[in-house]
Amino acid sequence: MNSFIGTYECRADAKGRLMIPAVLKKQLSSALQNGFVLKRAVFQPCLELYPMAEWNVLMTKVNKLNRFKKKNNDFIRRFTAGVKMVEVDNAGRLLIPKDLIKFSGITKNVVLASAVNIIEIWDKDKYETAIDDATSDFADLAEEVMGQDDNDDGLS
Repeated sequence: MNSFIGTYECRADAKGRLMIPAVLKKQLSSALQNGFVLKRAVFQPCLELYPMAEWNVLMTKVNKLNRFKKKNNDFIRRFTAGVKMVEVDNAGRLLIPKDLIKFSGITKNVVLASAVNIIEIWDKDKYETAIDDATSDFADLAEEVMGQDDNDDGLS
């Protein structure tokens, strides 16, 4: 499993291409050959970039859902809506399809934020708003999510 580090700013051009910063490209190097899956985030107006290996792990879980249950079928349809296979070109650019640009509200200034094993792609203003909005609740959230002491590792 990959574990990415960092938050990076870059710019999208008029065609929706963005140059992957060199430091991040180096972290993604093992996944460059196999490509990526780009999708809408579930909880935020951003995009999620999955290395193909990570996407396959996730799809293994999704494929275990019983498709004869309506809620499972509805979930799969919505979860995979707008999913695209993408690649980083030889110049180090990633092309974001127009429908995903519209969903995420990406304009010119973009933030690429590591989220453990995926990269979130945000419009810079929306990213800063999301971070600012979460600041006041983060201490409580951290305690609730990470502060459990019922396991040896401290994680819930």
